Amino acid sequence: MTSLKKLVIRGTIWTIAGYGSSQILRFGSNLILTRLLIPELFGLMAVVNTLRVGIELFSDIGISQVIVNSKRGDEQVFLNTAWTLAIIRGFAIWLFCLLLTWPMARFYNDERLLWLIPVVGLSSVIDGFASTNTHTLQRRIDLAKYTLFNLILQILGLLTLIILAYWQRNITALAMGVVLGSVYYMSGSYFLIPGKVNRFAWDQNAADEILSFGKWMFLASGMAFLNEQADRLILGKLLSFGMLGVYTVAYSLASIPREIIKTLSHRVIFPAISSQVDLPRPVLRSKVLQQRQFILLGFAIVLAILVTTGDQVIASLYDKRYKEATWMMPILCSGIWISVLFHSMNPALLAVGKAVYSAQSNLAGFLMILVGLPLAFFHFGTVGAIILIALSDSPLYIVSIFGLHKEELLGISQDILMTGFFIVILSLFIIIRYSLGFGTPIQGLI
Repeated sequence: MTSLKKLVIRGTIWTIAGYGSSQILRFGSNLILTRLLIPELFGLMAVVNTLRVGIELFSDIGISQVIVNSKRGDEQVFLNTAWTLAIIRGFAIWLFCLLLTWPMARFYNDERLLWLIPVVGLSSVIDGFASTNTHTLQRRIDLAKYTLFNLILQILGLLTLIILAYWQRNITALAMGVVLGSVYYMSGSYFLIPGKVNRFAWDQNAADEILSFGKWMFLASGMAFLNEQADRLILGKLLSFGMLGVYTVAYSLASIPREIIKTLSHRVIFPAISSQVDLPRPVLRSKVLQQRQFILLGFAIVLAILVTTGDQVIASLYDKRYKEATWMMPILCSGIWISVLFHSMNPALLAVGKAVYSAQSNLAGFLMILVGLPLAFFHFGTVGAIILIALSDSPLYIVSIFGLHKEELLGISQDILMTGFFIVILSLFIIIRYSLGFGTPIQGLI
């Protein structure tokens, strides 16, 4: 077994184990927080976080990706230049948050946003000062240390948030939790690699390389935000903050598989393909599809289980205020399969320097949300809106097929075969559930 293959397998195991542990922690804290705080606060915070994340993604210049991908990614002057750019970007993000505070407060007619947005936005400034050590660990596919680091920070952050929520019982606890989480991350990042300390520096060649790579990452990340986060901004206007909070709970649970494949895509698949990008395209395609097959098989089974049992999990663990989430989750979770197909192959396009396809894919997804979500809501109500959101990654997949075909990396036959396998497994699980007397996963809607 090659050293790269060992790194990929080890990195995959650590990523999945770390993400699984992270979700267990997040799920447990979510159960506690939903009992300490009312749903309206989660809906309000969803709008604030969506705005902040949106500005971050629209200003993303691909610092992490370029450090992983660049031949100069281990040079200290290159890393220090990237760190300096990250700090400048952090202050720019906060400035945009300040500029958008008043319009957002007026749009949602809620004065709490006047102080919430500036406070939460301050976390972007703190994140900018974080060490580049985290990116270096991803470049080396040294994910054991990186995963443990994130788990320790998450435990510390969640404990802080629970204590704040128990003490405050209002939106202040959620806002302060975000800021303190950034402080923990920034401080801890400097201990990951002994002797590696970032300092202010500017190397024009390094800056040019980062910004040249980042011009497409800027578009790709911005479009990714519009596609993945715009639903909460739009639903925040169409629904009450209380119902938005219920939707956020359902969406968070349903999107766990999507977040896992995105994490694998970023931390394992992308670095692995980047290290082999000089291979002839037919050879590279064969290697990628061979490893991807095992990923798709695993996700097909996991998704089928979540679609079949998700409503029961919510009904058992959440109180009656979150009843609507029981039928939302199976619908949302069903559409994640399209995300798995997309994110398991899209890193190949990034590795060969074609981030433009990601930008185009996410733009298509955003247009579907922007135009389709209000129409679906007004014609078919909340159910129609949820179904459209579940299908919103379809445009991403369709556009990526074009890019993969053009770059000689397409594996459409594998997609068809694995989709058939997913449908068969899901149908089998639903039949078993129904025969046991538990009805269908959307029983709460019927």
